Amino acid sequence: MRAFRWIAGVSLIACAASAAQAETLREALVRAYSSNPQLTGERANLRATDEGVPLARASGLPQLSADGSYSENVLNTANNSIAQPQRTAAAGVNLSVPLYSGGAVRNSVRAAERRVEAGRANLRSVEANVFTQVVAAYNDVLRDEAIVRLNQQNVRVLEVNLQASRDRFEVGDLTRTDVAQSEARLASAQAQLRSAEAQLITSRENYVEVTGAPPGTLAPPPELPNLPGNPQGAVSVAVDNNPSLQAAQRESDAAGFDVRVARASRLPRVAAVSGGSYSTVLNSIPDINGIRISPDGASVTAGLQLSVPLFQGGGPAAQVRRAQAVESSAIERVTQVERAVVSDARSAFAAWQSSLRVIESSEVQVSANRLSLEGVRAENSVGTRTILDILNAEQELLNSQVQLVSARRDAYVAGFALLAAMGRAEAQDLGLDGGALYDPTTNYSRVRNRIWDWDSDPTPKPVATTTVGTPAQTPVVTRELEPELRHDANPYGITDGADAANRRGGDAATRPVDTNRANPDS
Repeated sequence: MRAFRWIAGVSLIACAASAAQAETLREALVRAYSSNPQLTGERANLRATDEGVPLARASGLPQLSADGSYSENVLNTANNSIAQPQRTAAAGVNLSVPLYSGGAVRNSVRAAERRVEAGRANLRSVEANVFTQVVAAYNDVLRDEAIVRLNQQNVRVLEVNLQASRDRFEVGDLTRTDVAQSEARLASAQAQLRSAEAQLITSRENYVEVTGAPPGTLAPPPELPNLPGNPQGAVSVAVDNNPSLQAAQRESDAAGFDVRVARASRLPRVAAVSGGSYSTVLNSIPDINGIRISPDGASVTAGLQLSVPLFQGGGPAAQVRRAQAVESSAIERVTQVERAVVSDARSAFAAWQSSLRVIESSEVQVSANRLSLEGVRAENSVGTRTILDILNAEQELLNSQVQLVSARRDAYVAGFALLAAMGRAEAQDLGLDGGALYDPTTNYSRVRNRIWDWDSDPTPKPVATTTVGTPAQTPVVTRELEPELRHDANPYGITDGADAANRRGGDAATRPVDTNRANPDS
């Protein structure tokens, strides 16, 4: 079964596990599906493409026209002007029914139908691209919120460390260099926090752009289902289902029919024609010797009309050659898109697998760095580690935590991009059936057989929502870090140094004095 409704079911679990009123990925996708301007614009493009079929069919349908004329004879110097009417009026109706056009109409309709199919495939492709953007924006916000929290946590830790360093400096256990190192590292962490906050604002604004609304508290996204086990499996599915490749194939088919249309311009055309006319002088000829002269009359004609092109200056041959060149380009375009699809599928698979490995390594790294930090802090309390060792250990822990949350984001986005490359990231695949899904065949069925010349649709109005009224995003984060990413400000922090080796067995008066120790404000 092509559609696998993963978000519809799994998001319920995510909602239960998340905070109350948390927004789910499915809700973000549904909102983008109904209001993203890329999608609504592409749907309008497809409706325009649908009209190509009735336009092509119109060339093979009867053509009916009427004409009329009225004229006043304001000056006539002929000798027999007495018999000339002062005014005349005429009206006529002409009917032409194409009987044979060398296959031009039939092939034009076929080409238009293929382009409609290509337009539907392009709409699927835009859907997948928009959903990929939503998934990326959603996970970007989650990642950057976590990074901001990690940096806030790091700043608090370094503030505690700095205060402890100053306290130990006051009692003469640390040097001014140790205090300066703590101050520099805190300043660096604060600058890093500001950068993280700016990036969070950017991610939230990107989220507003693709979904049309600001992000609230976002629930963790559900796991991605039915991902392939190897790149060849991904390529096999992608070649069969990728909408961009299917669109290129339909465009190539349409170009082939265009060649047949061009060749038809050299063939005879036959049409059944009929016409009727009526003319009157509106009693504008005076009686002559009591005799009324009235040339009024009507006529009706019917017959066949044959048109055989004999020489057209080489125009038809040029049209055929041009259509063949366009077909050749369309054929090469299929190969080009196929190459891109294969590359995208393999690249997405590799990125997904790589991110999974990075997650595994980062989890080990975070655990090891946390243990290392605790050890360095404990060793510093007995004087075997320096302040710089603690600062470096804290930075390494922060780096590994940022790497972990970034890898989780990368893995999810790469996995979804892989589904998109495989043609499995569209509305039906994602189970976005909380409301009516857009059916591209509805408009086609509505317009295909319409032949009334005065038909039209209502005046177009905006469908996508504007974001001008949305508030500017801020870096405020209410989400708490996962337990595995938290650590206390100073569980084994910098102590007052009472247990340091150089302070055991003597008092301050008997310890050597370091000439670097001085008032930190001096």
